Amino acid sequence: MNMRTPLKKVYHLGSAKEGASHFWLQRVSAVANLFLVIYLMGLIISLAGADYITVREALSYPLTALLLLLLILSGVIHMRLGMQTIIEDYIESEGTKIVALMLNTFFSVFIGAASVWAVLKLSFGA
Repeated sequence: MNMRTPLKKVYHLGSAKEGASHFWLQRVSAVANLFLVIYLMGLIISLAGADYITVREALSYPLTALLLLLLILSGVIHMRLGMQTIIEDYIESEGTKIVALMLNTFFSVFIGAASVWAVLKLSFGA
């Protein structure tokens, strides 16, 4: 016996009214991170042993800066969603859960902003 309403089937909404968007965003950001981290590892390996000026020039290319910014964005989203899932699953007290979710968001925004600032500073010539 199916207890779902037709509208619920269409929107794929669960009891939290978020549907599968959280799940899919976590998976999509993981796949994006896979490719972007492979690029970052290649960049690090290619610059191993290089002098400061060579590294600075390599990081000042627009494509490199763009890919690093995408990695930061994808990584911060993935980190925030993962921690949100852990907090929601393992913290029972509602007040503590709300505080932890807020701190998780603030921490993610801070880390993301600091990382973006560092990439932009390197990209535009620090």
